[in-house]
Order: sequence, then structure tokens, then C-alpha cells
Amino acid sequence: MHSPSESEQQIDCFDQIPDSLVLLIFNQVSDIKTLIRCGAVSKRFNSLVPQADHLLLKVDCVISTDTSDWFLLHLLRSIYRSLQDLVSPKRLPIQTRCRNSPTKILGGFENIRRLEVELPAGDLRLEKGAVLRWRAVFGRTLKSCVIFAVRTIGESTDEESGDEIDFYGDGGGGLKLRVVWTISALIAASVRHYLLKDVIRDHREIESLVLRDREGEGKVVMDKEGLKEFREGEEEQVSSTVGWKNRTTVPPVRMRMRHEPRLDLPGGVRMKGATLVVVRSTEEGIHHPTETEAEEQKEDAVIAVGSFGGVFGDAVEALLKSRIVLDYLVKLGERNAVKSWRDAPNYC
Repeated sequence: MHSPSESEQQIDCFDQIPDSLVLLIFNQVSDIKTLIRCGAVSKRFNSLVPQADHLLLKVDCVISTDTSDWFLLHLLRSIYRSLQDLVSPKRLPIQTRCRNSPTKILGGFENIRRLEVELPAGDLRLEKGAVLRWRAVFGRTLKSCVIFAVRTIGESTDEESGDEIDFYGDGGGGLKLRVVWTISALIAASVRHYLLKDVIRDHREIESLVLRDREGEGKVVMDKEGLKEFREGEEEQVSSTVGWKNRTTVPPVRMRMRHEPRLDLPGGVRMKGATLVVVRSTEEGIHHPTETEAEEQKEDAVIAVGSFGGVFGDAVEALLKSRIVLDYLVKLGERNAVKSWRDAPNYC
């Protein structure tokens, strides 16, 4: 039997793995907290971890790097209370635990290409059983946003309860509630976009940036083109005040809402009170006016399809075939109020 020599025993096979392969593994790990721990394993790992280019930053609470430090979660919940108390007086407790700024946490990484930031949870207060998802695309400011909401999800074999709230009634569970959710989602997206400005400025190498809620409620997306637009217009960035804090100014937008009291989907899934809102900026250079309703429908589909996966994606595709129940122009004022809106004729 061959006995390993002393020189063979001293060889660490792991050291034979090339740096490029180690970096590939680190990029698959991506979680910053885990990578920092990996950096403490050895001098080699400590030198390679800062070179990882695909990162996932999970935070519990974020403090802005502005001089007027603010608690993100406290801010968002304060905003939504002012809107949602119109619908329901019930309130949720505020969590104010804080952590470091994302800018400070990312300071040790040199070559970030793809960055995902994960916040602990969504901020909209929903009725029991209701689900809301939104996805906003940004450049210098908001380009588009897709919002999907449903009151209940069950099986198509479930017995009808007959308790669907009148969509146009005054009970607070129909159109009024959807408008509140829509405006709240836009505010949430603009606050999150503002939070990312320092990260984008300090890491000009980033080509893809996503900020999402851990429970999947909302997502802000900036692709390579959007990041380039943001950096080129950095000196022209416009922000506004929400109460006593900041957010990116939302430009005038056009919203088109579709609604189905009952939606039966493949696989035996039944949704009640399903609503889809497609939001597009009307700002010059972002919005391109179309001439016909068919072209408007096609543009909505381009924005909405693929925004969500699974059963929510199926629901979005089904709702795109529904009639538009509301078509309106919105401008958020200093107090986040709807300054103007236009109801679609013959719909409401």
C-alpha cells in the first residue's frame, strides 16, 4: 500500500481550486452576511470575497445616509395610515429596530454587477385573505408600475359565499380601496427608489439593481439602461417631501384598471375581487402616446406580462383580456393627493 509522503500530506487540495471557481461559488452564495463570514475563514477568502459581483443584502431596517436620518419602515407605515384610515381604522404596531445603511454595508465590495436588496416585509395593510403584488421599473424616475390585488384565493370547487362587495359601492371594499392601494404602492416604490440613490452613486459598476420585500409584496427594478439614465441625470434628480421625509418625485402617470369579481384559472384556482392596474409615466421621453385602443392594450401587455410568476402571472394575463373599468391621469401633490384624474367614459 502506498503511503503518502510528507510533502503530499502538507498539500491542501482546496488550495488547488482556481480563484475564478471560488468566485463563481461566492456569486452563487450571494448573501452578504454569509460572504462576510466566509472572508474570516482564510486570508485567501478574505481577499476574494470583496471581488464577488452578485450580492444579496438582507436588512431588517434601514437608516438613510442623509443628515436627517429616518426609519424607513416607520416612514412607510406612517404614509399608508393617512391613506388607509379612509378605509379601515385598524392600525398595526410599528417596528423601529434599525441597522446600518446599505451604502456602508456595501463599502467593502469592489466589483458589484448585480445587487439585490431585501427588506423584511411589505407595508400595505390588507384585509384578511387579501393579496397584493407590485413591480415598479425606474430610471431617473418612475417608468412603469404593475399592481395586482385580489381579495380571496380558493378552489373553483368552493361554494359561492355571495358576499362579494359591490365594486362601485361605498362600503370601502371596492374601487375606493383599490385606488388607495394603487397610490400607496406608488409611494412605497418612490421611497425605496430614493433609498437606493447613494448605492447607485457610490457603485457605478452596478448593472442590475433590485429592491424587494421578503414576503414578495413589492419590487423596485433598475436595469442597465435605467441605471445609466439615473447617473446621467444625477444632477437633475428631483425629490419631494412625504410629511417630513424624502422620496423620488413620481411624475404624472396614466393608470388603467381592470377588474373581475370572479376569476377562474387553470389548476382549479378561483380568485375573487381580482384587480390589475397598469401605471405608465406620461413624462416626455418616457411615455410614447399611441393612437388606438388596440395599441394601448398591447403596450399594457408588454409592461404587465412577466411581472409576476405562478398563479399571479396567470391572473395578470387573464385580466389583460378584461375591459378597463377605470382610466385616469394622476399627479401626486406635495401631500400625496391625487391632483387630477379622468374616469373612463361609460365604465364607472
